[in-house]
Amino acid sequence: MKPLSIKDKDIIIFTDGSSRGNPGRGGYGVVAIYPNAHGEMQVDELGGREDLTTNNRMELKAVIEGIRNFVGYYSALEIGQYTFNFYVDSKYVLQGATAWIHGWKKNNWTTAGGKEDVKNRDLWEELDSLMSTYKIRSKWNLIEGHAGIFGNERCDVIATTYADDVNAVQNFKLYTGSLSVYQATEEGRDILNLDAVNQDAKDKLKARKKSGSSATAFSYVSMVDGDIQTHATWKECEARVKGKSRARFKKSISKSDEDSIKSEFKKV
Repeated sequence: MKPLSIKDKDIIIFTDGSSRGNPGRGGYGVVAIYPNAHGEMQVDELGGREDLTTNNRMELKAVIEGIRNFVGYYSALEIGQYTFNFYVDSKYVLQGATAWIHGWKKNNWTTAGGKEDVKNRDLWEELDSLMSTYKIRSKWNLIEGHAGIFGNERCDVIATTYADDVNAVQNFKLYTGSLSVYQATEEGRDILNLDAVNQDAKDKLKARKKSGSSATAFSYVSMVDGDIQTHATWKECEARVKGKSRARFKKSISKSDEDSIKSEFKKV
């Protein structure tokens, strides 16, 4: 297994986006690995959400926020000396950023026929402005989504949590700190190894996809003020969490899924 190599001026950024409906509730997740002023490797996890959005917008928003995270952290002169290595699972983002964007700019951000704006024009213009203003050097890597790659899996967890939970910004703990400490956690242990597979995360995702979001609920799990409870019906769960600013809730589709959700909530 060959780990990712990090040079002195390398920044590694994993991104992912999610939406519940297209359009629907959406979220994005970012895991950025970078050197601080002393050359020590650090990790920042980022997440955010929108109430009405699309998957493509969230994929693109993740990349934008990944760059914005370093505006001000490095000086305007320094930031252009770093190479941003993006690891994305969205062909739309990769092809847009490396090929389509040049034609869009020449055509004043309209489609080839010039009759309508490019979809998500506002975000593509924002990305282009960031890249141009700060002279961002970038390398784009397309990875397989939901294949157990640790960086991608973690971004997916962040993105889907923010999409599902309006209170995620208060309830979900995003990591910021040293890479060595991060690699000692379950989420980060193989963050630099693209060949390593988080089989547990991969299996859980397959089970959820197979059953589908419309599958009959085994139970509903809620957490209010740190207290975790299970409910037989959504009505019971909703009554407990409604109006509670720091509440979390999820539907489980099996006993093992219920236990997994409880474990996830305990980490928050």
